[in-house]
Amino acid sequence: MAETVTYDTVSVGDELPARDIPVTRATLVRYAGASGDFNPIHWNERFAKSVGLPDVIAHGMFTMAVAARVVTDWTGDPGAVVDYGVRFTKPVVVPDDDKGAVVQVSAKVGAKNDEARTVRVDLTVTSEGQKVLGMAKATVRLH
Repeated sequence: MAETVTYDTVSVGDELPARDIPVTRATLVRYAGASGDFNPIHWNERFAKSVGLPDVIAHGMFTMAVAARVVTDWTGDPGAVVDYGVRFTKPVVVPDDDKGAVVQVSAKVGAKNDEARTVRVDLTVTSEGQKVLGMAKATVRLH
């Protein structure tokens, strides 16, 4: 079992465990069902290309959520996240093959606030060598 993360044991510059998240067309269909977002750019290649996209793309909120999972897994408590924000910079293109796409997420502690006992976690989120989320930051309250 992983060691419990506490405010006193975390330092600026600490790296969270990085993660590679596979994304297939089946993943997108499951997410569409869960979220209710059935926009055809997320499942219909012909439609996606007709509106100028290179192929089907992952839902932005899906990408945002899987990136946040790195933080919630690290804290062991999703309720510890008190603020989270990103900018969508590039879509995650998901080809129709057995591999799909991979979202790579790395994160590190960027700042600590002693008064609030929070830490800012800065995330780097890429796919195919392109940054897909910018300004990705989570504020986490630790005990």
